Amino acid sequence: MEDTNRVTFSLKVGLACLLVSLLILVRHPYRVFGTNMIWALITVAIMFEYTVGATFNRGFNRALGSLFAGIFAVVFMQIAASSGSTVAPYIIGFSIFLIGAITSFMKLWPSLIPYEYGLRVILFTYCLIIATGYRVGDPLRTAVDRLYSIAIGGAVAVLVNVLIFPIWAGEQLHNELIEHFNLVADSLEECVEKYLNCDRTEPRDDDFHDEPAAYRKCRAILTSSSNLNSLANSAKWEPPHGGFAHFAYPWKEYVSVGAVLRHCAYEVMAMHGCLHSQTQASYGRRCAFQADIVDAAAQAAELLRSLSRDIFDMTHRLHSAPLDRVRSSAERLQRSIDLQSFLLAAASSGGDDSTKVVAAAERRRRRLRSWPSIEQQVEDEGVELMKRRACGCGAVAALSLATFASLLVEFVARLDRLVESVDRLGRLAKFKRESAR
Repeated sequence: MEDTNRVTFSLKVGLACLLVSLLILVRHPYRVFGTNMIWALITVAIMFEYTVGATFNRGFNRALGSLFAGIFAVVFMQIAASSGSTVAPYIIGFSIFLIGAITSFMKLWPSLIPYEYGLRVILFTYCLIIATGYRVGDPLRTAVDRLYSIAIGGAVAVLVNVLIFPIWAGEQLHNELIEHFNLVADSLEECVEKYLNCDRTEPRDDDFHDEPAAYRKCRAILTSSSNLNSLANSAKWEPPHGGFAHFAYPWKEYVSVGAVLRHCAYEVMAMHGCLHSQTQASYGRRCAFQADIVDAAAQAAELLRSLSRDIFDMTHRLHSAPLDRVRSSAERLQRSIDLQSFLLAAASSGGDDSTKVVAAAERRRRRLRSWPSIEQQVEDEGVELMKRRACGCGAVAALSLATFASLLVEFVARLDRLVESVDRLGRLAKFKRESAR
């Protein structure tokens, strides 16, 4: 779908440029509009954006900037003309300096950042109008010619973008948020499956070459804030369309939901980090908590997919029942950790593989001579060191398992806030209300 939209956008830009260029290339329109039509062609090339909302946004900035530039140019040219031919060049030069300084300063003002392009248009349009108007001698006519040429280019860009296979920023924002929900759910289940089904205790490859596509895409969610904000800012310029058929649609709520979901993705990434820990709990100990971990992850993933379906269908449901099931599964996991904490304590005492290492060292020591010697003293010190290292590795291995389970419980806790944000989106966007499942 994304590749199709790219091809569609490219063809639409080419069509808009062709339509405007006909006003220059065909003889009769050229006699009417003249060389000023080059401004219309430039406007199409600069103003035509990927989505309808971005095109409207840029078009508004360009129209407003061109209008102010034309007004300023006429005012300063009239002042220069009434001041005499000697003073006029100095007034025009000072006006260029003044407009350049003011617009550049305003571009850096935080509240005016959305209008940065319009301020840039004021600067270069003013410079072109006042420079050519000074030499031609008719600044008002020059300003008017530039403005209607820009208006023609802007109208062609908007009409082509809206009427021919429009690409709506609102729909892209809506679909991207849905995809993020599904990616977090898929990545959570994959992480739990890999952690529980891997019978190795060695750390996994740090290069992450074997990670599935869902995990890699889930990582991209962590940096999606700017893209969601950009789509929301473009969507608010779009007229009502499709399922977003009422004015003042709450596009910013999509950004808020995305921010809460991004914090859930942080927990999933931390759980994936446990897969690559340098010390791993034994397969047997992981199996002891397998049923509760799988149940908690499955309930959480199902809730995420349920929220995704509600946003996709634009329905507003209460999720108290599935949320209660998720909470119950997390509580069972927490109780399981409390009741079977002796397994984690056993790891810290040097159980499993670490016990075998220490036992082998003890057998080797007994084969040595009974009379203490320097070699035996060194051996005894080595055994004690191996014991301490084995105990340390066991404790860290237990900590790895406890950390993984704790991160899953924390992930479930964050779902409360996520359900609240989706519920708020449904109310403000006036999703159709249905009974809870």
